Amino acid sequence: MGISSLGVGSSILTQDVVDQLRKVDEKAHIDPITLNIANEKDKKAELDVIDASMDNLTDSINEMKSHSLFIDRTTEVSGTAVSVVALVNTDVQDFTLTVDKLATKQIQESGIFSSADALIANKGEVTEETDDEGNSSEVETPSSLTVSISGEDFDIAYDSTTTLKDLKKSINNIAGEKFDVTIAQINDGEFTLFLSSVETGKNQEITITDNSGNLKDDRLTSLKELQAGENSKFTFNGKDVERKSNNIKDLISGLSITLEETGTSVVSVTQNKDEIMKRVDSFVSKYNSTMNELNKATKSSVDSTEKGIFSAESTIKNMKKSIANLFNNTDKSAGTLMDFGFDIDKDGFLTIDKTVFEQNLYDNPKNLEVFIAGGKFTKDDNSSVKLKGAFVEMSSTIESYTRLGRTLDTFQDSIDTKIKSLEDEKVSATESLNSKYEIMKKRFIAYDAMISKFNSTSSMFKEMIDAQNSASKN
Repeated sequence: MGISSLGVGSSILTQDVVDQLRKVDEKAHIDPITLNIANEKDKKAELDVIDASMDNLTDSINEMKSHSLFIDRTTEVSGTAVSVVALVNTDVQDFTLTVDKLATKQIQESGIFSSADALIANKGEVTEETDDEGNSSEVETPSSLTVSISGEDFDIAYDSTTTLKDLKKSINNIAGEKFDVTIAQINDGEFTLFLSSVETGKNQEITITDNSGNLKDDRLTSLKELQAGENSKFTFNGKDVERKSNNIKDLISGLSITLEETGTSVVSVTQNKDEIMKRVDSFVSKYNSTMNELNKATKSSVDSTEKGIFSAESTIKNMKKSIANLFNNTDKSAGTLMDFGFDIDKDGFLTIDKTVFEQNLYDNPKNLEVFIAGGKFTKDDNSSVKLKGAFVEMSSTIESYTRLGRTLDTFQDSIDTKIKSLEDEKVSATESLNSKYEIMKKRFIAYDAMISKFNSTSSMFKEMIDAQNSASKN
């Protein structure tokens, strides 16, 4: 701001006087608008917190209302003979498995070679070929051998330059789905080709047949069996069972059983109660957190420091009332949520009696699932009633506020609109004051010049009078 000359002439109409007058006007016309803007922004900030709490509550309700919560399974296995994985919705059950024999792979080995780079074949039939320029050369006719397993044949080409290592690579490339082929150094200068079936089970004898008769000897065709492929043998609840694999997926629908070692294991497949209780605890926590935030925001008090920012807002107060009544507005034709352990304490917060809830989960898990997520509920007299599901109904109530474009979005838009309107009003009021005090400043400058002129004239007359008085005395 430039240095003002206002008041230089009169020392009365100074810039300080103008500034003081403006402060009075700002307090009357600008400060109330500023306070209103701050209040609306506080509302917006609090609404963001409430909105986040409502989203969390919605998520927890949606987790509870999903049937998938009740079809998750967990397994308990005593002993180390087997491991078991249960898919969702597998029948709840107990059974005993006794493993008598594990399935094995067929493993055979070749004779001894001096190194992995040892040549396996003699030179085959040679033919003479002439190129386009008339040059002739000898070309070896390719030879082949057949590697077989379980009646399935794989032809492998070789020639006099093929090494043991080359043969291993060719078999793995061509028949890798059926064979695992490795070379092992047994002793110094003693290398052996090992052929193992990929799959376990009996009737997997491995053979190598020389189709061309050009192998150096029978080290590859006279394979030695190190381990025979055998089926697994076990009993299921005392019933003898045999399979080709140790991974059993076709014994019980929804169960993947892996035979680990000989011995006995008792398997229990149960509903995943830990996950259900975790979701219940989450819902109770999110409900109480939301109610606590709404109580704080809508609290009535004569003390302004304790009064909630939405104490006079019907939208938020009605939403709080709707949430508090969630438990009273569900279908009671098959009982109430209180029958399953839920309750509201004297302070309006939700509690869960886990003993009651878990007892319902143990006695009739299907009815509990239906009561929460919907379906056909079977009563004690064997009659049934179709329920929408308590948490499905809760979700519908909550989403009437939280869904895109619904109550909270509309309320937030109204706050944003009000803030924008107040900010525009503040700009307009500030511009009006700027104009007012610019005019006032110009007038004060003019008045100051006039006063200065009057003061100057007055001084001149005084000097003339003083001079005249002085002359008369002389």
